[in-house]
Formats: sequence, structure tokens, C-alpha cells
Amino acid sequence: MTRFGSVRRIPRELGPVFLAAAIAAAGYILESTGVLETWVRALPFVLAWLIVGWPVLRGAARNIARGQVFDELFLMSIATIGAILIGAWEEAVGVMAFYRVGEFLQERATERSRASIRSLLDRRVATARLYVDGQWSLLDAGKVVKGDLLLVLPGESVPVDGTVESGRSFIDTRTLTGEPAPRSVGPDSAIMGSSIALDGSLEIRAHGTVAESKAARIIDLVEEASGRKARTERMVTRFARWYTPLVVGLALATAFLPPLLLPGQSLSVWVYRALVMLVISCPCALVLSIPLGYLAGLGGTARRGILVRGGEVLDALARVDRVVFDKTGTVTTGSFSVTAVHAATGTSVETLLSVAGSAESRSTHPLARAILHEASRRSLVMAGTDHGSEFREHPGRGVAALVGGQSVVVGNEELMALEGVKVPALAIAPIGSTVAHVAVGKTYAGWIAAGDMTRPESPAALAELRGLGVGRLSILTGDARGPAEAVASSLGIADCRAALDPSGKLREFEIILKECPVDARTGKRRNAVLFAGDGTNDAPVIARADVGVAMGGGTDAAIGTADVVLLSDDLGRIPEAIRHARAVRAIIVQNIVLALGVKSSFLVLAAFGGANMWLAVIADVGVALAAVLNSTRAFGPPRSRQAKG
Repeated sequence: MTRFGSVRRIPRELGPVFLAAAIAAAGYILESTGVLETWVRALPFVLAWLIVGWPVLRGAARNIARGQVFDELFLMSIATIGAILIGAWEEAVGVMAFYRVGEFLQERATERSRASIRSLLDRRVATARLYVDGQWSLLDAGKVVKGDLLLVLPGESVPVDGTVESGRSFIDTRTLTGEPAPRSVGPDSAIMGSSIALDGSLEIRAHGTVAESKAARIIDLVEEASGRKARTERMVTRFARWYTPLVVGLALATAFLPPLLLPGQSLSVWVYRALVMLVISCPCALVLSIPLGYLAGLGGTARRGILVRGGEVLDALARVDRVVFDKTGTVTTGSFSVTAVHAATGTSVETLLSVAGSAESRSTHPLARAILHEASRRSLVMAGTDHGSEFREHPGRGVAALVGGQSVVVGNEELMALEGVKVPALAIAPIGSTVAHVAVGKTYAGWIAAGDMTRPESPAALAELRGLGVGRLSILTGDARGPAEAVASSLGIADCRAALDPSGKLREFEIILKECPVDARTGKRRNAVLFAGDGTNDAPVIARADVGVAMGGGTDAAIGTADVVLLSDDLGRIPEAIRHARAVRAIIVQNIVLALGVKSSFLVLAAFGGANMWLAVIADVGVALAAVLNSTRAFGPPRSRQAKG
């Protein structure tokens, strides 16, 4: 209801349509009264046709000048000009008017999908409270740098990624992770930029600038994704290039061959049928609805906290029938805790932890963090690596550094062998734990064992994958065979390949790819293989996979090479992404079948005189609108764990 005296505004784009309708109605009244001469009766309709159809006529002329002759604008122009010439004035105006209304509604649907994506993602924070010169100052968020201390009050957005130094609050991360339930954070909790503090103040130590935050990366990734066309989109573009000239040729044959070849046939009747065919054959439904379907699909995954880099990746996700996981930080939490410490003769446990923690101080590996945490918990003094000394991290093996003038090596047995350190046969850790051996000055000093917990959602996520028909699951990990096989066994994964460095992971993944069924005709794999990981040593495999997935808490190298980024580290998003991609694919196929099926049926009707211009409008604009509205379903409802039940 509107208030008394107010007038609901007509959209500016539809103004010419209403004006043309009024002029055509006046012309129809004058024609029915017989006031005007025969040739004059056409003027109101021609005027109405020009008013409503001018953008179409101008666009067709501009495209012809550029050499792009055969498109939907050309078809609409030729069809309505022909209708004017044979005296079908009302139909000419009606076709243009309905075409303009259809274009308007289609543009609104497309813009609504784009606006939904922008509103979900473009959550940049303009200002930040920084602790400067002993007081809190409200400054431009662009001035925040790594190490700054920020204050976020209840109801405010966090400007950058960081770690909570003090304070507790529930935070809303829906626009980033798609998780509807608020999450509690406190001291030492990691927090993402654009999260909203709900009920408490937080002091946060910044990890970097606004441009380096995950929120900024989300916007960049989605903007990049919208420009990457799927194979189906490219196919439709190529289809339209030969389809339109073919239709024009068919219409010309329909218009002129029957009157020439069949006695008693009227030229005007067959020209009218040909014009109806031109209107019906406009490829709007395919050209508009398919890109919109992919756009809506990308938006639908984004608001679930799943970033997909383009329609081509959505297509590949829909074809996934095998999934390969990294272990640490992917199917497990990556939050190691020290479970046992064994010091060699002549070395104390405290000294072993202190030296190992000092060597690991520059590493970001979960095992390194566990050792540092245990040393800190015991209040041990850690010297750190010598200033200016060489620190070497061996991905998948361990680290080597200089501590207090002595070389220290912390890593697995393979690294010890490379460094010329002999590991005693009795240095056996508890089953299911990951072991870091420690050597000081080429002398074995002991070992530290740490355990990693399986993610709570991992069993349910793997069950969902199996329910989707993705039964072939594997684990590739740099971890030792014992803990790796223990995790794989608990999850029901039979194929576990452990103790792999980055090159070994890539080599084993290539073997897995070769195990997949191949299409005899094309020589390509029938379905796609997905790899999910989070570390730098996973980046080569993520890049090689048909669909490379990076966990949101992973390294920049993993996220930078991934096709899909999971922002919440929730393994359940992988089956959700596959399910959503298959739904998008089904919608695209529905649109193709709908458009081609309806149009081909109406073309046959038109050729035999069973369709007029008004039915042609239904076949063109009506089908296009139905396909566009169907495409918007790819955006999907908001994600809800409660709804999933």
C-alpha cells in the first residue's frame, strides 16, 4: 500500500514502453472509427514502434557497422520492419514492447545477483582505533600496519586480520564464512577482518594491512572469478555465431521458396511466417541465462564461505568423483600438543625443549608451534636463532638453524640422515604421534612427540562425500606412517600415503590421476580429481589438481594457487561445494533444454502457420524470462547448519 497522494514511479527504462502503448492505443481507436485514411492509419503505430524500438534499431545498426551482423538485435529489427511493411503494425509494436520489458526484467535479475554478491563481500572497514602515543585514535583503516594494536567496540567491524590480545566477545562472521552461529573469541584467538564484534570490546594485534586481509582477498578472488568463463558459456557464444545466420537463412527460404515453387501460395503469408520465425529464434534465453546461472552460482558459494575461481571451476566441481586430502591442518585440526619428550643421555628434557623451541622459532609448522607452546608452558628460556644466521626450513622434513653458536636440527628421520645424524633404534615414539628428532652439533639429543586431533566435522564430511558418490578417498601427507595411518583408519580411508616431501606428494598425486578412468574417444579423464590442503608443501599438488582446494587457515602459497578457498576451515564445505556445483550444472542444462525445446517446437509451428507474432513473443521473451528466473535459483538459500539438521 502507498500513502494517499503518492504515485508509484514508473521505472525510467519502461517509460518509452508506456508512451508507445498509449500512442498505439490511440491509433487503434482512430483506426476502428475509420476517421483516418488507410495510409495514415499506420503513422501512430510506426511512431510507437520507433519510440519503443529505437534502442534496438540503433544497437543493431551499430553492431552491423562493427561487422557483428547476426545477433538478437538484428533479428528483432528485421522481423518488426517486415511486420510494418506487410501491415502487421500492432504486432510490430507489441513485439518491440514485450522485448523491452523482457530486457528490463532480465537486467534487474542480473543486477540483483551482482548486488547480492557485492553486499556479501564488499565489507571494507573505513576506520580503525589505533593505540598511538599512549591513547586510542580513530584513523583511516588504510594506515594500519602489521603489529599495530587496535580496539574494536561492540557492534563494530574488525578492520584487519589479527590476534586477540585482550577482551572477549562473540563475533559474527556470516559474510566471510557463511556460518550463521556467532563464534566466541578471547585472548590468543585468531580473528578475520570484517568480522563484527557483537557483545564485547576486543584489543587486537594486526597481522597486516587492510589489503592483506582475507576479506580483501575474497573481493579480489570473486572479481577474478566473474571474468573466468566456463566451457559451457564459451560454447554458447560460439553457438550464437553460427545459429543466428542459419536462422536468417531458414527464414529467407521460408519467405520466398514456397511462393516460387508452389502454385497459389501468397507471398505475404509466407513472409509473415518467416518474420514470426525470426522473432522466435532470438537466442536471448541462452545468451543471458547461462552466464547469469554461473554468476549466481559463484555468489551462492561465496556467501557460504566458499570462494570458487570461475564458472570453469564450478563445472569441474560438479564432475568430482575422487578426493585426496592432506592430513595435518586439513582432516586434522593442525593444533598439535606435545604428548611425550625423550632426552638422550647427557641432555635434560628442559634443555631439549629449549633448544628445539629456539630452532623452531621462525617456523609456522603446527609441530613447531606445539614445541614452542610446551616450552613456554614450562617457562623455559628460548634464545631464538642467532642474529643473521642461516635458517633453513625443509618442507615436509623439519628445520636446521644456528642456536647459541651451535647447529641444531629438528625434524624427521629423513632430515637427520641428510644432516648426517644417526637416530638410535630405541628412539620410538607413542603410536599415532608425530615425532621431531633433535640433534645438536651433529649429536642426537632426543625426540619430541606431538599428537594432532581429527577435525570434529571430518567423519560427517567424508560420509557426505560418499553419499554424493565420491567413494574414492585418499590421504597424502608428509607425516610419519604411524600417525598418518592412525588418522586414516579412524576415518575409514584405506589409501594413505605417508612420509612424503612436496615432490613426493606431487609424484603420488600423478599416480592417482593415472588411476582415473579415461574417455576412449578424447583421451581425457571422465571425471575430476579434487585435492584439499593447507600448507606451502601442498601448493604444487593444489595447482596440479583438477580442483585444488585450500583451507582458509592455510598459507598464502596454498590459497594463491587454489581453485577453491574454504574460509572457515570447515571440511564439510567440500561436499557442500560439490553439491552446489551439481545443482548449478543442473540449472544450466535445464535452461538449455527449455530454450532449445520450446523454440524448436514454435519454429515448426510458425513454418506451418500455427503461430503468430504474439506467440512468437511468448516463445522468445517468455522463455528468456523463465530461463533467467531459473538461473537465479543458483544463488540458493543462505547456508544453515540448523536447516541441514
